[in-house]
Amino acid sequence: MAMEPANQDGTRPADDDRTPGQPFPKDGKLFVISLRSGRLANRLMLFAQFIALAEEQGHRIINFAFHSYAHLFETTRRDIYCRYPVANRRSWLDVVPGVAAALRKTRICYQLVCYGSIWNEYFPIFGRKVVTLREKPGSKVMPLDGPEIQAQIRDARVVFAHGWHFRVPTDWIQRHAEKIRNHFRPIEEYERASREAVERLRRDADIVVGVHIRQGDYRVWGGGKYFFPPARYAGWMQELAAQFPERKVAFFVCSDEPRNADEFPGLSVGLGAGSAMGDLHALARCDYIFGPQSTYTQWASFYGNKPLLLLHDTNARVELAKFRVSWLDV
Repeated sequence: MAMEPANQDGTRPADDDRTPGQPFPKDGKLFVISLRSGRLANRLMLFAQFIALAEEQGHRIINFAFHSYAHLFETTRRDIYCRYPVANRRSWLDVVPGVAAALRKTRICYQLVCYGSIWNEYFPIFGRKVVTLREKPGSKVMPLDGPEIQAQIRDARVVFAHGWHFRVPTDWIQRHAEKIRNHFRPIEEYERASREAVERLRRDADIVVGVHIRQGDYRVWGGGKYFFPPARYAGWMQELAAQFPERKVAFFVCSDEPRNADEFPGLSVGLGAGSAMGDLHALARCDYIFGPQSTYTQWASFYGNKPLLLLHDTNARVELAKFRVSWLDV
């Protein structure tokens, strides 16, 4: 399963030779994302960072770490390599019946890339033109456009990216937002479920607000600082509805635990779209979104280009002026 490096169409100069604001040369490297980071939204956000990088600098991407969710999206479900840009021709691994499914199930592609990237960091087993970018312990942000990383990959043709905190400038995400969104168009099953869930609410409402109630792991994660009871969400919903005095407001409520409309008295509420993927894209169809700090709502905001408010504590105020579209910059 050889990964053929991209052809170079130019040589990147030393960082000191690039004046501020000057575009990066397009030198056609192959980036291989080699670490699974969290669940669906985390992996979407990381993938998006590298897509923006690829667009800015002319690179290509292979992402075996996305296999767990590849079947949910039109562009990745038929591509064992989960490539960007989309390849003109399908791999024989995808064409031969059963091969791609078996490889995804066994995770052998991911395991080879994951451990190969670690070994390559210490022993250049693939040669000098293959380098590993590995997240440093305690790192919060590793800027892919920064001089340290750019110098490290300058002469590489293949780059393993092993970590979660790789980021690109916000304006890169903004500039290439439509390409990123198009690349992650869900399969029809989830397009339909999300559309129907929100359309049911729009029949009797002027505004639909998406509410993400994350319970489960948030009971203990971070000391429970983002765990809020349903009654508190109901209060926030009332608070926001009052800011639209002349309009009917409905709420699309999704949660990782079963919810009941009776938990939100006096409010027009629709519950879930039947799956985490359906809920994610239903949130993206709402007019506003709010919920606790989470990549889940951030992706929904970005994908739908809808304003989001992240709740950081139980005393937070839900005010329209605080809502902003997420550009995946956490």
